[in-house]
Amino acid sequence: MGDILHKAPDPQTPEELYRLYRTLSEELREQLAQIENDKHDLEVQMMERVGNLESRNLELREQLRQLEADKRYIETQKIRYEREVRKLKSESEQLRSPPLIIGTVTDVVDASRVIVRSSAGPRFLVRSSPSINADDLKPGARCTLNQQSLAIVELLPSSFDAQVYGMELVDSPHETYADIGGLEHQINEIKEAVELPLKRPELFRNIGIDPPKGVLLHGPPGTGKTLLAKAVAHETNAHFMRVVGSELVQKYIGEGARLVRELFDLAKKKAPTIIFIDEIDAVGASRTEANTSGDREVQRTLMQLLAGMDGFENRGDVKIIGATNRIDILDKALLRPGRFDRIIEIPLPNEAGRLSILKVHCRSLNINDDVDLTRVAGMTEGKNGADLRAICMEAGMFAIRKECSAIRQDDFEAAIAKIGLDFNRGPAGVEGEMFA
Repeated sequence: MGDILHKAPDPQTPEELYRLYRTLSEELREQLAQIENDKHDLEVQMMERVGNLESRNLELREQLRQLEADKRYIETQKIRYEREVRKLKSESEQLRSPPLIIGTVTDVVDASRVIVRSSAGPRFLVRSSPSINADDLKPGARCTLNQQSLAIVELLPSSFDAQVYGMELVDSPHETYADIGGLEHQINEIKEAVELPLKRPELFRNIGIDPPKGVLLHGPPGTGKTLLAKAVAHETNAHFMRVVGSELVQKYIGEGARLVRELFDLAKKKAPTIIFIDEIDAVGASRTEANTSGDREVQRTLMQLLAGMDGFENRGDVKIIGATNRIDILDKALLRPGRFDRIIEIPLPNEAGRLSILKVHCRSLNINDDVDLTRVAGMTEGKNGADLRAICMEAGMFAIRKECSAIRQDDFEAAIAKIGLDFNRGPAGVEGEMFA
C-alpha cells in the first residue's frame, strides 16, 4: 500500500484524485486476491505435508510393530536354541564320561562300607555314595561302580531274563466262559479256586482257611484245557503269565532253575498274578534214576519248580494253573496239596456236552433251519471239542463246495464221515503203528 502511494503522482484535480483512487482500489483488490490465492496455496501445501507426515507416521508405526514382533520371535528362538545347546552339552558330557562297572552287593559292613563283586569276578570293600539310601544296600542288589575308586555310584533295578518278560501276557485273549461248552462244573471249580480268592479274599478270611494255591487241569487232548485258561485270563484283572513246560528246560546246568526262580520273582513283584504252565509233564515227569546229564538237569528244574510252588518262602498272591494230558507220569510231589490244591479233570464231552459245544461253534455259522444239532451230537460219540470244531469247519467247506448259502444236515453228516475217516486211518492203511 505504501509502495503504491509512493509511486503515484500528486493529484492536481478532482478527476485525477478519482482516477488515483480507482487505480489504488484495483491494485489493492488485486493484491488482496493475490494474498488470498497465496494463502490457499499455502493451506493446500500444509495439508499435503500433514497428510504425508501422517502416512509416514503410520508406516513407521507398522515397521515398529513388525520389528517388535521379530524381536519377540528372535528372543523365543534364542531361548529355544540356548535350551537345546544346554541339552546337547549335557548329552556330550554324558557321552564323554567314562563307563561304570556293574557289580553286585555281597555283604554290608556298615552304613557307608559294603563288599561288592565286580563283573570281572574279584570282590572289593568299597564306599557308597551319600545320595544312596543305606536301607537299599542289601546283599544281591545290583549297582554301578566308579572305575577309579570302585565306589558305588547308584543302585540298579532288579533284572530278569528276557525270556521271562516274554511270558507275560500283554493282550488279553478274546475267549470267555460263554465260548466253552459242556464244562459248567469245571468252570465253577476253577472260578472258586482262582477268581474268588483274587476278587473276594474276605470270604476265605471269614471262614479261616487259606485259598487254593494251584489248579491242575488234566484230560485227553482237545477237551478245552488251554481254552479254559484263556477264559480265566480274559475274566480276571490279575497279571497273567503263560509258559510251556518245555521252555523251562535249558541247555546249561542251572539255567532252567534260574529261569523258574525269576519267573516266580517277577510274578510275586506284579502280584496278583496267575501263572499258566501248559504241558507241565515236559518238566514235571516222575523222578527216576537219571542216566544222562539232560535228565538230571530236568530234575533240577523240577525241584526248583517244586520249591517255587510251595517252598520255604511264601510266594504271595500268585496262583498257578497247570495243564497236562499225561497226569499218570507226573511226579507225586507235584500233585500233593499245597502245590496243586485242586485237580480238575476235563473229560471227553457226553452227548449234552457235545450239543453245547456245537451250539457254541454254530453261533457264527449260517446254518439251515432243518439242521438238527441234537442228532449231530448223537453221531459224534467219542469226539472231543477240537474234533467238533473241525466237523463244523468241514461242514462249511462242503457247503462252499456246493455253492450253498447255508450249511445243511447232509453237510454235517458228510463232515462227520470225513473227520472220522481221517482220524481212524493211519499211514499206509495201518492203524496205530509208529511211523517216520
